Amino acid sequence: MSKGAQPSRAATDPDVDLAIPAQRRVVTRGLGPVVAVVALGGAIGACARYGASLLWTTRPGFFPWTTLLVNGVGCAVIGVFMVVITDVWAAHRLVRPFFGTGVLGGFTTFSTYAVDIQKFVAAGQPRTGLAYLALTLLVALTAVWSAVWLTRRALVWRHR
Repeated sequence: MSKGAQPSRAATDPDVDLAIPAQRRVVTRGLGPVVAVVALGGAIGACARYGASLLWTTRPGFFPWTTLLVNGVGCAVIGVFMVVITDVWAAHRLVRPFFGTGVLGGFTTFSTYAVDIQKFVAAGQPRTGLAYLALTLLVALTAVWSAVWLTRRALVWRHR
């Protein structure tokens, strides 16, 4: 690249140049409400997860069943939610970011899952950490797949 040359910018739309302030404002104008509902939903979801951790405490060094349960339930709910908002209900544009990204993103806790695995490995229990890694993946994928399948079956049965 020559001296003083600017790197190319990939625009979201070929007719929009984000280097031009007026065009950048047009593109970002609708993001404020989305960011706000994701933040609000995330706070609600994180509080619900914290409440679950208070109801079902896990002692240090023991298997984190609460985290596994929270992640499984969150994945099942996202499966139901996605079917409902794509197959049944034309939701407002802020519903998906609020509930899907915010509430369920704050409720599920894959970062804690990663830290739990690291703690097992650091404590000399790598097999337990590996088992937890595999079990969480299996539970999460099974939960979302089953919820999608069951929700679609229920909708078909309801329409008969």
